[in-house]
Amino acid sequence: MKPTIIIEYCPKCNWLLRAAYMAQELLTTFTDELYGVTLQPSETGGHYSIRVDSEIIFDRKEWGSFPEIKEIKQLVRDKVSPGKSLGHSDKK
Repeated sequence: MKPTIIIEYCPKCNWLLRAAYMAQELLTTFTDELYGVTLQPSETGGHYSIRVDSEIIFDRKEWGSFPEIKEIKQLVRDKVSPGKSLGHSDKK
């Protein structure tokens, strides 16, 4: 079964557009590897995290900021399709 990405975002912080953008990028990049992406409003203020199924791969409070989309793609790739090339997103 293909994994599902869950992006949990704080609606009070107006992070829905950021979450939707990341969802679009992940669905475009991992069309064949993902079951889907779920956007989930958080009940905790200031919360923003990304999970692959139940495993948290990004938490804004732990990172201290939001990463570039290429970093998120690399984190997702490492979990769902380790051998997949991300083209220019693999370059530092």
